[in-house]
Amino acid sequence: MNRLAGATSPYLRQHRDNPVDWYQWGDEAFERARDDDKPVLLSIGYSACHWCHVMAHESFEDPETAAVMNHLFVNVKIDREERPDVDAIYMAATQAMTGQGGWPMTVFCAPDGRPFYCGTYFPNHARHGLPSFVDLCRAVDDAWQNRRDEILGHATELTEAVTHSALAGIDPAGELPGTETLTAAYRLLREQHDDEWGGFGGQPKFPQTMSLELLLRAYLRNHAPPALATVETSLDAMASGGMYDHLGGGFARYSVDRIWLVPHFEKMLYDQALLVRAYLHAWQITGSDVYRQVVDETIAYVLRDLHDNRLDGGGFYSAEDADSEGVEGKFYVWTPDEIRAALADEPALAEAAIEWYGVTDDGNFEGANILNRITARGDLARPADVEAARARLFEVREKRVRPGLDDKVLTEWNGLFLVALAEAAAATGREDWLAAARANGEFLLRELRRNDGRWLRAWQADHGAHTLAFAADHAALVDAFTRLAEATGESRWIGAAVETADALIDLFWDGGGGGFFTTGDDGEQLITRSKDLLDNATPSANSMAAVALLRLAALTGIDRYRERAEDVVRMLGRVASQHPTALPHLLAAIDMLDAGITEIAIVGDRRDLVDAARAAYLPNAVIAWGEPYESPLWQGRRDGFGYVCRAYVCSAPVDDVAALRAQLS
Repeated sequence: MNRLAGATSPYLRQHRDNPVDWYQWGDEAFERARDDDKPVLLSIGYSACHWCHVMAHESFEDPETAAVMNHLFVNVKIDREERPDVDAIYMAATQAMTGQGGWPMTVFCAPDGRPFYCGTYFPNHARHGLPSFVDLCRAVDDAWQNRRDEILGHATELTEAVTHSALAGIDPAGELPGTETLTAAYRLLREQHDDEWGGFGGQPKFPQTMSLELLLRAYLRNHAPPALATVETSLDAMASGGMYDHLGGGFARYSVDRIWLVPHFEKMLYDQALLVRAYLHAWQITGSDVYRQVVDETIAYVLRDLHDNRLDGGGFYSAEDADSEGVEGKFYVWTPDEIRAALADEPALAEAAIEWYGVTDDGNFEGANILNRITARGDLARPADVEAARARLFEVREKRVRPGLDDKVLTEWNGLFLVALAEAAAATGREDWLAAARANGEFLLRELRRNDGRWLRAWQADHGAHTLAFAADHAALVDAFTRLAEATGESRWIGAAVETADALIDLFWDGGGGGFFTTGDDGEQLITRSKDLLDNATPSANSMAAVALLRLAALTGIDRYRERAEDVVRMLGRVASQHPTALPHLLAAIDMLDAGITEIAIVGDRRDLVDAARAAYLPNAVIAWGEPYESPLWQGRRDGFGYVCRAYVCSAPVDDVAALRAQLS
């Protein structure tokens, strides 16, 4: 085994048997590079990445390729999920150099960390216009030995480009954007939407839940049918295609085709979190049983398969792989004969399942079948015989070799799912979900903080918590603890949100240029100190912070939270106006500021009023109930009444559900 045998990251440990002399990211590797006068080869990926596995099998497991790597470079393996700060810098360099990015990411650096050549996947043999990986390694070594000055000059230029590109378009002194920016964003999303099959743009198709949430906000404002129809088209198509796991619940990462049939089969915790919220909010607006079914089954999947259910557990794991037994999607696909064999004692159930899920002898994926409901899009309510068949097939599938599990617990991603779980529990009254949400909050407080209160990024059962948490971790936690307070009525979660918000501002705020840095003042110094600005698969740190701080300010009356949120919106307002689809979550903060936040305070034992307030989709509202805490929302309030306010100016107090609903509408 190499140095990765003791790594905290499951992804790194996947490479512990490689003949490559891997280092983990750190001073040891760069000191070795300086001592040996060698470039550093960074290989960045994550455990559920299919092409990362392909490159590993082709090159990193090959002794001859490994010998070349070991001779020419100091080789460093990085889990992008544990070190998003490192990943972001070198991804920016890769995009600046090649015009595209992705994983696996392959970057050659000087011993001081400055990149000079970047790429993604390289095959073991030259094909599709790509050189073989060994030929690339030798070419890089030749340049290092014979054109060193040119290489180092390029490294300087590339590092400067990364530093400047991260700040392009931002304006700390900008105006607060408003309705015009939101209207432009809605219009652009409608133009980009595939009205036949849902989603935005061409294939491959990603869920883009934050854009769908923005359209739900638009519908709430204008009640224009096209806004809601756009969301329903996408939600129906995603849940009907093969991207949705029709036997076990949950969503794969994305679809490789236009119709959502063939997914990249990995399942990520953050996708479940964001998709649960989108379907939950659509259910609150439409009352659709299908959307509620998707919420139920997706949460069930996470609690069953991505949950640390051991004693004193409560953390949610990061991902399940696309591959099992070395084959992508093998765990999920079926042939007609496999279904008939699984249900041999009840042939009628087998035929019902074959018809319901569109299973054919020819198959739709490499001779087998991805189960789907594409021909009956949006019709997911299973008849009794199909549900019986589904349950039996799920039991049989559970005996298959499962995809690899990435069992590290990431603070940011747990925060995202905690938001979804707490919201879903509050809206539906599911006490078991609320218990799981509370347990997750307690787990995070117990396991992901140092004794001095400093938040950490990652936890793994055999290694505990490690790596200083980033701005995104803090922002996700602020939102999660705030939502947990609203779901439970327990004031301690407001206290946790306040402590975390203070740490976010104190450690990460850029007093000179505005916004939040990715790393804290106490973090590792990299070649540049970046800011996570644009929303991608997950909301950016700055977008999350803006939304979370606005909501916390409304609940607590603490002005500096709102001020910092407004500063972020000002800083990114021009970018949001020019490229709204790059900042859909930030646009949620703009919507909150433009429309104003509604503050709901329910005093005393009035669970009926609480439930009425939480049943509706109110994205620009906060609710205080249960245990009082320090806030203007509680001052001068009488027991047994509900108060609906905006900017601490309140309507008349009400003591019945109908009157409260009238004020909220």
